Amino acid sequence: MTDTLKTSVLALDGGGTRCRLALSDGDSVITVETGSANISTDMAGAVAQVRDGLNQLAEATGHSAAALAMCPVYIGIAGVTGAQIAERFSDALPFQLVRVTDDRPTALSGALGGSDGLIAHCGTGSFFAAQIEGQSRFAGGWGSVLGDPASAQWVGRRALACTLEEVDRLREPSELGAQLLERFGGSAEIVAFAVKARPADFGRVAPDVTAFAAKGDPLAVEILTDAAHEIATTLHKMGWKAGLPLCLTGGIAPQFLPYLPPAMQEACIAPRGTPLDGAITLAHEFAREVRDDHH
Repeated sequence: MTDTLKTSVLALDGGGTRCRLALSDGDSVITVETGSANISTDMAGAVAQVRDGLNQLAEATGHSAAALAMCPVYIGIAGVTGAQIAERFSDALPFQLVRVTDDRPTALSGALGGSDGLIAHCGTGSFFAAQIEGQSRFAGGWGSVLGDPASAQWVGRRALACTLEEVDRLREPSELGAQLLERFGGSAEIVAFAVKARPADFGRVAPDVTAFAAKGDPLAVEILTDAAHEIATTLHKMGWKAGLPLCLTGGIAPQFLPYLPPAMQEACIAPRGTPLDGAITLAHEFAREVRDDHH
């Protein structure tokens, strides 16, 4: 490794919306961004995004990709469901010293630092995390088929399902439903879209829902209210009590704030940092572990 990289680490935060890769020497950080990555739904695509990010970082820093790959690396990425898939992913990458986890520890570290509190992370997917008296606990993150309540894909999927109920006259017509029927070209086209849609595709419907909710559309408000109920119920099960700080992280999460119970609204604080900040912190911790092991 070149001398200037001796104390540097790489950190990656990857999810259904984008991947961000950073080089940090403890003082300065250089960041690049690539496309979406989920190693459960598209392992090869996720590997390609990481390699693309590494090449971008090489271009941005003037170091070769091979030299950068010698730095300790911490990767928090969507789709890690166990040690086996994490190992397959790390084996497909060019890094020498790498730790791969799902994207929950990085989000928790970034949002709360070392402080007590809970997070509800709602991006393309969703998960929940608690940090109480030095103990971390995680729930969710199981993907769109079996979980991810209150995520952007959940909101988009629910809006399309309810629109089809409007077509069947099982619901009162709504402006949101009418807009979605017009956007897709009819109920048959919605069904055809859903058959092939990935979570991120459903997630792209969510901004319509939040926009119509802001105008008081009953269907949109109902969907966001249901999402907030899912969040509140899960956070209580995770140990939230009045007074414990709460962070809503991820692209759509802040949209649910007005629909949460008043005590939870009062407990909400701005995240201290991003999941990438969390990944950088964990990358430096990993590097210290590596150094200690070699001494």
